[in-house]
Parts: sequence; C-alpha cells; structure tokens
Amino acid sequence: MPPRRKRKKDSEDGSPTEERDYTVRAVQRVCAILNLLQEGVDGGVPLPAVAVATGLPKSSAFRYLWTLENHRYVERNPETGLFQLGLGFVGMQSQHVEVLRERARPVLERLRDDHDESANLGILDGDTVIYLDIVESRRTVRLAASRGDRDPLHSTALGKAIAGQLTDDRVRELLDQTGLVARTPNTITTVGGYLDELAKVRRVGYAVDNGENELDGRCVAVPILGTRLPAAISLSAPAARFPIQAVEPAAKALRKAAAQLSTTPVPDD
Repeated sequence: MPPRRKRKKDSEDGSPTEERDYTVRAVQRVCAILNLLQEGVDGGVPLPAVAVATGLPKSSAFRYLWTLENHRYVERNPETGLFQLGLGFVGMQSQHVEVLRERARPVLERLRDDHDESANLGILDGDTVIYLDIVESRRTVRLAASRGDRDPLHSTALGKAIAGQLTDDRVRELLDQTGLVARTPNTITTVGGYLDELAKVRRVGYAVDNGENELDGRCVAVPILGTRLPAAISLSAPAARFPIQAVEPAAKALRKAAAQLSTTPVPDD
C-alpha cells in the first residue's frame, strides 16, 4: 500500500513539495499499549483502558494484547485480569536493574555478616537466572557463584523463588525452552513435579535448593516483590554447614531483607 499523502510544504527553492506520512497504524497502537502499561500502576491496566488508549473495540484490543503476550512483552495477571509489561523487556531495563543492584548491596552484606554465608541477588534473564551480585562468605570453604554467572530456573532456589511469581503457563513455556536437565540426582526433572514444587513455594513464601543444583550445596531464596523485575535474594552454603533445620529461620531473615527492597508490603510471619 503506498504511503498516505499528508500535507505540502515548501522545498529549499520555494516550490511546494509533498510530505508523505509513513505511519503504520498497527505500530502506533502497539506503542500506545506499551506506553500505557509503562505508565500504569503496579497492579496493571484493565482491558477497557487499553481499548480507550488505542481507539479499538475491546475484542480488537485483546487480540493486540494476546499477540504481545505470546512474545513475552505483556503479561496478564490470571487473578485480576490486569495487564502489565512482560519479561521481554527485562533486558531493556538496565537502569532499573542497576538501581536494584545498588540498593541490594548493603542488604546482602548484612545477610552475609549475620549468617556468615554467601548472599546472592538474581534475576530472570530470558530463560535462566543471572547473578546480579554476590557477597561471598568469609569462610575458606563456601558455596558462591560469580557475578554474571547463569544457572537454570528449575534447579536453583533463586529460580524457584522467581518462577513462583509467574503463571504456570509462563513457567511451562520457559521449561519448554530449557528442559529440566538433571544437575544432580536430587534435581526435579518433570514439569508436573516442578509445578508442585512451585505451589509449595507460593504457600510457604520461600524456595529451597536441596542439593539440586550442586550435590553438596543448599540454598534458600525469597522473591523481591513490587519491583517490576523478576528478582530474588538467597543465602547459600555447603549442605553440611546449612542443615535443613536452619532453612526456615534463614528464610525469615531473607523475607525481612527482601521487604527492604520491595515496594509491596510483606506481611509479618
């Protein structure tokens, strides 16, 4: 389809020239949707508001949202029905990531000092967890990754804590891309088993890697809520020094620490 004629203006020699309008209406509507979601409140934006912003009937606006959701640029909260920006923009939110890292650093240092074990900050990037920051234990023998390392979603406490904030459909989509590789004999390797684990994570409010990513390691993690970033913090240690009885007290400390980084109130235990 040829570009629409917009208006005429004078050329450098004074003769009238024609300015063409190369605007694509569908792209304009997508931009309107994304701008609306970016400016929306933390809870999300309802479908009628999207329809108004785009000048479309609700059924047509929903098709736009459905397409953007399939490409991970939009997420729909299954409980409220509200729409918000999706994980496809995580890689573009470098400024938000850096702010979170700076705010988290003293929190991680206090966790390390209080527990004498490594404290970690991770975020979902694509279909894996990337370590944004690590404050290592001062002990000679310690369990710690390096900043920028990546680990699977299914075998880590950070991954479980983050995945627990996603819908089951989104989790299935991510697992379809990565598979559930057995990192150790303890790794969960079925989608059904992993979804059952996430149901427990949502119920108790924290996630545990019980020798699932490294056979001699144990880790507990909690999500950071209200940041618009799929992030979590954790404590990790050799399993021999971090007995299963110590997991719940560590999780309680992590929840208090995460509350300092969250814009969503966290209820007291």
